[in-house]
Amino acid sequence: MLGWQGATIGLRRRIEAMGPGGRIRWRPLLGLVVVLVWLGLPTTAVARESTDSTSTVQPYLQRVAEEISEFTLDNGMKVIVLERHQAPVVSFMLYANVGAANEAAGKTGLAHYLEHLAFKGTTQIGTRNYRAEKRVLEDMDQVFAQLLAAEDRGDDATAKQRRQQLETLKAKAAEYVEQNQYGQIVEQAGGVGLNATTGADATRYFYSLPSNKLELWMSLESERFLEPVFREFYQEKEVILEERRTRVDNSPIGKMVEEFLEASFVENPYRRPIIGYAEDLYRMTREDVQQFFKTYYGPRNLIATVVGDVDPARVQELAAVYFGRYRSRATPPPVVFDEPAQTQPRDFTLELPSEPWYLEGYHRPAITHPDHVIYGMIDSLLVDGRTSRLYKTLVEETQVALDTSSLNGFPGDKYANIFLLYALTAPGHTLDEVAEQLRRELQRLQQEPVADADLDRVKTQARARLLRRLDSNAGMAALLAEYEAKTGSWRNVFKELAAIEAVTAADVQRVARATFRPDNRTVGRLITSRDES
Repeated sequence: MLGWQGATIGLRRRIEAMGPGGRIRWRPLLGLVVVLVWLGLPTTAVARESTDSTSTVQPYLQRVAEEISEFTLDNGMKVIVLERHQAPVVSFMLYANVGAANEAAGKTGLAHYLEHLAFKGTTQIGTRNYRAEKRVLEDMDQVFAQLLAAEDRGDDATAKQRRQQLETLKAKAAEYVEQNQYGQIVEQAGGVGLNATTGADATRYFYSLPSNKLELWMSLESERFLEPVFREFYQEKEVILEERRTRVDNSPIGKMVEEFLEASFVENPYRRPIIGYAEDLYRMTREDVQQFFKTYYGPRNLIATVVGDVDPARVQELAAVYFGRYRSRATPPPVVFDEPAQTQPRDFTLELPSEPWYLEGYHRPAITHPDHVIYGMIDSLLVDGRTSRLYKTLVEETQVALDTSSLNGFPGDKYANIFLLYALTAPGHTLDEVAEQLRRELQRLQQEPVADADLDRVKTQARARLLRRLDSNAGMAALLAEYEAKTGSWRNVFKELAAIEAVTAADVQRVARATFRPDNRTVGRLITSRDES
């Protein structure tokens, strides 16, 4: 990990934390995961698989694919089911195909708001008296609108009065709230892992339950999206604004990443922060959230994945009863933008109270592009472990950096995105030295074919890494939903291992030449305010 003022917190963790308001985000995956219990193999076989050829694994992959079923409800909602009877548990994910990229300018942070408000309950859950509570919530909305109007016209006296009124109403509304009732119901039923994440491309809601609680999940989740109540909205506004201050405004790295994305993109919505801009977050209204929900949370934009000890026929029966209550809605508007090709290098420097950091990013295509897995191979060659090229060159040999890493597919990968490389400068060395060594390694990729042994090594690492990462029901539920949403079919998961194996040295060289060009590069330099190094 990176050494920074005695801490062992890397830039990767800091960047990832910015997305979902502090929760770890599911990162886009490069390939296929084969799980031990799917295959019925002993542990030693899994260890051996990491070095076996694709042909050894492929029959098992076919078997797993055959155990997956899917159906679409009349209202357009897709449900994907994988039977696994090794333990009496089931993992669920409700994947909303909407993220920060779907937000309009001036309304950033809406998806993040919905993550916070997701488990606040319904007209039946989370309230002692919804009829009375509803009146107070409406009063709060009116007072907040008056507060914004007073602030806009510079009427400080009225604004102060409205803030006091809002605080009084918040206290009154709290009297009707059954705190965390949704979570308590899940926990009392044996549920674990209740959480939600927001990213640039999607918002995900997930947890696991004993298999005999399948109907409970159907009831709770369908009710939550059928009759949601975004209670405690103004309390969560304060929480979200504090997250923004902590993770961006008062964080050198947070500021650096936000600036980097704004410099890298012109029209691509990935240029806007997932957490949202402070002004937008402050001015957000409950009506804004409700309209966003109405537009993007219809059944045609939801994917449910159910993985574990279930009967697919029973899943379909219950889904029709509970989620079938949703009225069909129009397909949400697509994300449309025209990002001009970058034609010259871009760079910027921030001077802040921080250790020196160097960020260098290049535009790369979306997950659906045929070269997607090749970027994964390049990523592994450059930064995967202590045998990687950048670690050996920057950290061990020249010692210009304390550590180096990457984010491949940043901040999302549904659309064209950024291949980001970064490093923490070692004491006594400069950012220019880091940049020089990094460029040499990128030129090496362009000019010299990768040795067969190195390519085989990163392929083996990819297989082993994927085996470790998604060896659970919850992991597979996330994987199936992600590939269904981003590539059009969960079946594409089962094609990626073969695609990884097919990558050649010539492929790596071709993509490196096409990507790591000066005119495709954005550089960010973070220098300490007490040292001009």
